[in-house]
Amino acid sequence: MNLADFDYHLPPERIAAEPARPRHAARLLHVRPDGLDDRTILDLPALLAPGDLLVANDTRVIPAQLTGRRGDARIGITLDRPLADGTWRVLLRNARRARPGETIAIDGAGGIAAEVIARAPDGSATLRFDCDAETFRAMLDRAASLALPPYIPRPTGISEQDRQDYQTMFAAEEGAVAAPTAGLHFTETVLAALAARGVGLATVTLHVGAGTFLPVREDQLERHKLHAERGLIGPETAALVNATRARGGRIVAVGTTSLRVLETAAAKDGTLAPWHGETELFITPGYRFKLVDRLMTNFHLPKSTLLMLVAAFAGLDRMRAAYAHAIAQGYRFYSYGDASLLERA
Repeated sequence: MNLADFDYHLPPERIAAEPARPRHAARLLHVRPDGLDDRTILDLPALLAPGDLLVANDTRVIPAQLTGRRGDARIGITLDRPLADGTWRVLLRNARRARPGETIAIDGAGGIAAEVIARAPDGSATLRFDCDAETFRAMLDRAASLALPPYIPRPTGISEQDRQDYQTMFAAEEGAVAAPTAGLHFTETVLAALAARGVGLATVTLHVGAGTFLPVREDQLERHKLHAERGLIGPETAALVNATRARGGRIVAVGTTSLRVLETAAAKDGTLAPWHGETELFITPGYRFKLVDRLMTNFHLPKSTLLMLVAAFAGLDRMRAAYAHAIAQGYRFYSYGDASLLERA
């Protein structure tokens, strides 16, 4: 398939700059094999069955946007993920002349600097910060800001409200650059209703990296490569998933990140074992799902890998119809927007 197969026109006013308040007031488009239903997040429990299992991502977003200086040049640094040797993979902006061996002074970091270890053609780099892990984490709280997506304009800077809004109620394990946005819709009210319905809840971890902000540049999808992201599935979640499937319950992934880590770790027969590592799983139409039965997810950017994933899950024609319906009916798109509940094709 070609990149153009996943394009669509979105009126700019459909892009949400703020989340719904309260969070569960957001709309929910139920995408069934035989049609579409306009719902709200509060309808989610009624759309699931007793014995189903929701699996959410418990990653916690860290402040990952830094500003550095190399001479007179101002350099933007977006953290991606830590590497085994203590260095960090990052994305750089305005840093064409920054070469391995050179140093970038970090603004507001109390003298902390980073050495450029390596550069890559895709704009990424490897940096070594001249401090220990504890000092580095404290420096982020002091000098870094949230790396909000570029379609959420904040001309006066990131607010305290954003720091609250851009974190799910499941957030526990630090390490994400971007929020797993389907989880932003959940509140204690929704969880109580799900529990009363007999729907279970489990968590996995996938630390969303800075690569989520990068566009697909290859027209032929098989040439595109996703950046690796770190994940973990604990023994309790693996046991819950296997028990749910054994008794005929459905696995409902909260977000594409939860789906990707589950599908990465699942065996060919759909069973799940505890897992930790990195995933570069790139799901496009034709992928055969091993484990996930339903997917709750937001509305994604044109030509994005996430739009390709939902097309693989529910069918490209069905998703085209769903997105056209959502635009016509005034749904709000992207990270702070509304959600959909997809049944697997």
